[in-house]
Amino acid sequence: MNYQFKAENNIKFLVSIGIETATFTPTATGLEKSILDATIPVRFLFERNNFHDYESQEQGSEGKVIKKAFFVSTTIDECKLSLYRPNTKSGDPRMWFSNLKGFAKPEDVIAILFYRDSPHLINLSNIDFSQLSASSEILKLLNRLSQQKNSAAEELLLELQKIAKAPLAAIKKGDTAIGHSIETALGISANSSRSPDFKGIEIKSGRSQRNRTTLFAQVPNWDISTLKSSREILENFGRSKGTDYRLYCTLSSKQANSHGLFLKFNNNERLMQEWHSSFGHVASWNEETLIERLLSKHKETFWIDASVERINGVEYFNLRSVEHTKNPVATQLMPLITEGIITMDHLIKKSGASKPKVTEKGPLFKIHKSNLDLLFPSRIKYHL
Repeated sequence: MNYQFKAENNIKFLVSIGIETATFTPTATGLEKSILDATIPVRFLFERNNFHDYESQEQGSEGKVIKKAFFVSTTIDECKLSLYRPNTKSGDPRMWFSNLKGFAKPEDVIAILFYRDSPHLINLSNIDFSQLSASSEILKLLNRLSQQKNSAAEELLLELQKIAKAPLAAIKKGDTAIGHSIETALGISANSSRSPDFKGIEIKSGRSQRNRTTLFAQVPNWDISTLKSSREILENFGRSKGTDYRLYCTLSSKQANSHGLFLKFNNNERLMQEWHSSFGHVASWNEETLIERLLSKHKETFWIDASVERINGVEYFNLRSVEHTKNPVATQLMPLITEGIITMDHLIKKSGASKPKVTEKGPLFKIHKSNLDLLFPSRIKYHL
């Protein structure tokens, strides 16, 4: 079997059982010099597991951190993991696992996953999960991890099945009413946190499968943007609406909207950018930031579909089904924005006569529910 094809199949298997992982591929030069780049997915995995934060690490040998990690094959063997940022360049994050040369060859695909707060490495180019015996150390580790991951999802599903037994009264009006009503019924208090809603699981609710759903909100990097705030964007491209001044619009990379705004990916600088047909460059988002937001928000998600009815003038929601997704394919984010499948909404408003206040509910990056499979390869649907 082709080694690359084998590794791809193994990655799909890990995704299908909900195991969060990051992969890296050592080069011949890297193995020879004992140096590896800590890629975006690897850095994010370390941060999510409260293992290591490169952003706060000092450059140079004085800032180097040594921790333990494990190679998992026919046995589980401990090794030392060096985490550091060199003095050269901008201190690009680096890592090295002792004895890696005996565990991997150049261009092998190595998966990192966490168990008991420590990184465990599996060489995906050396094995075939479907051929391993149940007694193998690798499958025993995956079974333990899978059992841990499933408990919160099973608990949430049971709670939603209870709520779905009767129509759920809306506790507020507007587009967010269904989400607030479900979270309140689950005992989740309203807050402004960007963290997932229920024990690491994000809950997304909607009235129709035909609508777009919000993936995440993320403001631009104002330091590299031409306009330096939502207020400036509003003042340049907004319109009057009654007593308010608003910029409520959807941006796509396929064409400019009625405000003249559109998205464009700068491949050389790895930036998603907002442009205006005559003004020019408006704002920019770093690719790394958008990927981190996607991964942090949707490591595991319940997408709830509900129908709506009115009883005695009150809106009620009937929970119909849930789609359970895990581990989005981060490398798909930029292509999907570039293809116009993921769009971005501005929701900026200035209101108040004496001291006008500007509020921005976004920018919101959205996708049609029918296209979720392009970002989440593993989906399970439950009828409520």
